[in-house]
Amino acid sequence: MRLFQREKRSLFGEILDWMLTPLLLLWPISLALTWLVAQDIAGKPFDRALEYNVQALAKLFVIRNNHVHFSLPAPAREILRADDSDLVYYQVRGPTGELLSGEHDLPAPPEEDKPINGEVRVREDLMHGEDVRVAYTWVRADIPQPELMLVQVAETREKRKTLATEIVKGVMVPQFVTLPLAVLLVWLALVRGIKPLAQLERRIRARKPDDMSPLDESTVPEEVAPLVASINDLLSRLKISLSTQKRFLADAAHQLKTPLAGLRMQADLAQRETDADELKKSLKQIGRASVRATHTVNQLLALARAETTGRSLAKQAVDLVHVIAEAIQDSVPRALEKHIDLGYEGPPEGEDASRLLGNATLLKELVRNLLDNAINYTPDGGQVTARLMTDRFSGVLVLLVEDTGPGIPEAERDLVFEPFYRALGTNVDGSGLGLAIVLEIARQHGATVSIDSAGHPAPRPGTCVTVRFPGLNAPTA
Repeated sequence: MRLFQREKRSLFGEILDWMLTPLLLLWPISLALTWLVAQDIAGKPFDRALEYNVQALAKLFVIRNNHVHFSLPAPAREILRADDSDLVYYQVRGPTGELLSGEHDLPAPPEEDKPINGEVRVREDLMHGEDVRVAYTWVRADIPQPELMLVQVAETREKRKTLATEIVKGVMVPQFVTLPLAVLLVWLALVRGIKPLAQLERRIRARKPDDMSPLDESTVPEEVAPLVASINDLLSRLKISLSTQKRFLADAAHQLKTPLAGLRMQADLAQRETDADELKKSLKQIGRASVRATHTVNQLLALARAETTGRSLAKQAVDLVHVIAEAIQDSVPRALEKHIDLGYEGPPEGEDASRLLGNATLLKELVRNLLDNAINYTPDGGQVTARLMTDRFSGVLVLLVEDTGPGIPEAERDLVFEPFYRALGTNVDGSGLGLAIVLEIARQHGATVSIDSAGHPAPRPGTCVTVRFPGLNAPTA
């Protein structure tokens, strides 16, 4: 139950509601319990007075000639009935139930009450339509056949109610003062308790947009420390993401500057040419430059997709053989253009051993970049082979892409994974992003990438790129 409804959820309001709601609901319950306790406390002295009166009346029995007589002096009767606020009734009955003195219509004790000589009991009853408190006892008469005589004294409850009301007033009136004070103290305690959150908010708002340094966890309460740790983790990831974006933009601007400048220069030359053959050459150069620019843009986009969205893409069971087949099919036209023997060696499509958990789009991009690199650096008439090996016991899948090109010197095998790095001594068009894309996609899938020599005879020892994937059934740590 919420006492204070708000359009926008507030932590301060939520805590205040959950603290004040029980407090305000328990107050009337406390009032009711206090009234019940006050009635019990107020009734005890009056009950003792009734018991005393019953015992006093029980001593006024007189036995003469084996007959019971009861004599209540007039002054005693007046004292018994002298009360400004309550009515007092009494009744005395003999051994056979005959009325000896008092009111004849005073109700008798319940039938289930077993008479016991000298024991005084107290009960609630009605007299002339009013609630009364009745004290009663039985007295044994010393006659030939012992009989018990009943003595009852009843009193209305006005004095008891008045005293109970005074007790309740004495208890509850101070609560009318302490309750608002308690609400104020709760309010002040919440304001003080939530103050570190307000300070944290001001610290965050005061930060500059480019400030990605972690927040100080030592100045916040223990309960807020996990939130600050999460914010610091987010800032760390944002810092990495922003650095990646800045590097991507800088690299893209640097790499696109050269082909775009070449396009502009070739376009200027084409406008000045009057010879049709020279004009065709210029247009051909423009076409080649545009192809290089398009390839660079595509590679940059592929790298950005692998770095920023690879982890968030849905992963599912993928048949790596099917992915390799599609990538080879896309690379066949370029291989035919260079008279390169492009082939595949490995298990057929559809086997469980060749399946892994990953993203089919990124995996195809990985294989395609490996094949493009191999075709680019393999001379005409060479050979490029994609091999897939599986280990049914460990679940590891090993992809090898081997070519008969000039190979990569051992000193440069780690450097070629850096964006835009290209091995020296090659005259092949490219952006230097292919292996960087391969490495990033491999990381997204928990795979490792290594480069070795293919072992062919010089001067074309070739290159063998190995990617090790954890298979779908690989044991997890």
